[in-house]
Amino acid sequence: MRAIWKGAVSFGLVSIGVKLYSATEEKDIRFHQVHREDGGRIRYKRTCSVCGEEVTYDDIAKGYDIGGGEMVILTDEDFADLPLTSSRAIDVLEFVPAEQVDPILYNKAYFLEPEGTATKPYVLLRDALLDSERVAIVKVALRQREQLATLRVREGVLLLNTMLWPDEIRNPDFGFLDEDLKVRPPELAMASSLIDSMTGEFEPDVFTDDYRAALQEVIDAKVEGREVVQPEEAEQAPAAAVDLMAALKASVDRARAARGEQPSRGGSGEPTPISSARSAQKAAEKKAAKAPAKQAATKKTAEKKAAEPAKKTAAKKTPAKKAEPAKKTAARKTTPRKSA
Repeated sequence: MRAIWKGAVSFGLVSIGVKLYSATEEKDIRFHQVHREDGGRIRYKRTCSVCGEEVTYDDIAKGYDIGGGEMVILTDEDFADLPLTSSRAIDVLEFVPAEQVDPILYNKAYFLEPEGTATKPYVLLRDALLDSERVAIVKVALRQREQLATLRVREGVLLLNTMLWPDEIRNPDFGFLDEDLKVRPPELAMASSLIDSMTGEFEPDVFTDDYRAALQEVIDAKVEGREVVQPEEAEQAPAAAVDLMAALKASVDRARAARGEQPSRGGSGEPTPISSARSAQKAAEKKAAKAPAKQAATKKTAEKKAAEPAKKTAAKKTPAKKAEPAKKTAARKTTPRKSA
């Protein structure tokens, strides 16, 4: 990393020499505007809208539009006498609990590295911030602009977060805020259940920029001259639910299923369009499954009844056949014996 600023943190009567580094970087894939036919870069000339002449940077000044087509021109001399905190100082104003600083105020982040012999007081300030569980509110001048900022500790390093001024935060003036909307307790309970089912530990490394990865794949394919494979389309968001409770319950069940848990049971007890449709579908499937079994059982009963007369007839014929041995015995008894 390359230091973009050098100065000192003014902590009471203690001065801590530091170097400033950008703590973040954008990973967006940047493009140049080029001529479609030959790939030539498109260049823009700085021309005056009044005389049409091309203007160099040395001839460019700052203009403030006061309306009505009138412009006030400001030069470097006009900015020289403006009150501005020393461009090489980070003045600590006070220490406050971190939760009192609204995150919407945060703008950009910078790492601070101790310079020269300032390591000892740097570590002292760092450990004092950790021990007090507070952040320092400071003022600093960066790029010719005075800014409010905080000093806090991140991974053993002092982190400077520049902040927006309070009057730079817009008021959310939306019509729905004046509407008298009531949320039913069962809906609130189901929404809380959904939050509980989706609660976890934040691990930023798990999340990736899928669009940037797909775009890089397209660029690599162009470079290598191979075929570009279309990425799989993301699952479409479900259509708007007719019933808010039904949508919340379905969301809870899906979240629990993703975690390998059993779907929720119970609820408000009121049928919803989704639950009613599912119940009707299950009942139809159950009835359809029972129909073949019932037909098979009826067929077996009919076959059984048809076989009973034949079985009875066979039973009657069997005793007549068994009487033959007795007939033979009687014939033997009537045969006279020969005399000796």
